[in-house]
Amino acid sequence: MYQKGIKRILDFILALSGLIVLSPIFIFLCIWIKLDSKGPVLFKQKRVGINKTYFNILKFRTMYIDTPKDMPTHMLKDPDQFITKAGKFLRKTSLDELPQIINILKGEMAIIGPRPALWNQDDLVDQREKYHANDVRPGLTGWAQINGRDELEIPVKATLDG
Repeated sequence: MYQKGIKRILDFILALSGLIVLSPIFIFLCIWIKLDSKGPVLFKQKRVGINKTYFNILKFRTMYIDTPKDMPTHMLKDPDQFITKAGKFLRKTSLDELPQIINILKGEMAIIGPRPALWNQDDLVDQREKYHANDVRPGLTGWAQINGRDELEIPVKATLDG
């Protein structure tokens, strides 16, 4: 009951409240991104959701529009060359993640849960299967996220996600 009903209602109410309270920051960041570089304000990326279904995660765009797609930043050769000025700040403060509030409102994500893997991160998705982390709605933040984020090895991250 909690996972299917109350948690979803709480996520929705908290996300809606957050969107309302943070709307001035959203507007400011949208203007800043638009002035900083050409392209859309939001970035959509295919991610793995609950039960290994796909959805498009929303983020504020932090990279130039000619950046290679569907590649984790740490795998790019000299990733700093692709990150905009506004993007450096947004990434450092994790404000680029704010549009995921919309994903929470749509029911694609929760506030707390394992971070959604990229659609092509088969190694992480396979490891998460062992711990049933693919059986829950992915979250804006989760146990692996606050215990090391991208510095964690895949098996450790999957264990914490589970």
